Amino acid sequence: MITMDDIIREGHPTLRKKAEKITFPVSDEIRQLAADMMEFLHNSQDEELAEKYGLRGGVGLAAPQVNVSIQMTALLVPDMFDPDAEPLLEGVFLNPRVVSHSVEGVCLREGEGCLSVDRDVPGYVPRHARITVTYNDLDGNSYKNVFLVMKQSCYNMKLTI
Repeated sequence: MITMDDIIREGHPTLRKKAEKITFPVSDEIRQLAADMMEFLHNSQDEELAEKYGLRGGVGLAAPQVNVSIQMTALLVPDMFDPDAEPLLEGVFLNPRVVSHSVEGVCLREGEGCLSVDRDVPGYVPRHARITVTYNDLDGNSYKNVFLVMKQSCYNMKLTI
């Protein structure tokens, strides 16, 4: 199980280096890491488990944040208006690439955080209102999707790690 002790912090060299592209078929180790990353996100959004294990809430986690320099991101974006609803976005994305974006910019009013940053950073993070992303799933299937505001904010943040 991934805990906050497994997440590397800003300044670590892995966060600055270009992550390796994943080839298919993926190894059992990559599949396990994907499952562990999703488990962390689920646990971090569960108040009891987050408190029990000392987890900070997260909606996205990139493999480099757990010191594995591969192009893999796990996202779990809850519906902020209906906590009992299915997540707005849930999955593991391999080799993601932003292939186009809108000119319109947006930012989250409440700001953004990062599990690898332990300090408050004032200000807003400007993002494109819409991005188009290509990616693969764990089985190597290719996808191209458009992401809007909150979803793409998580996506953009993880693509920069």
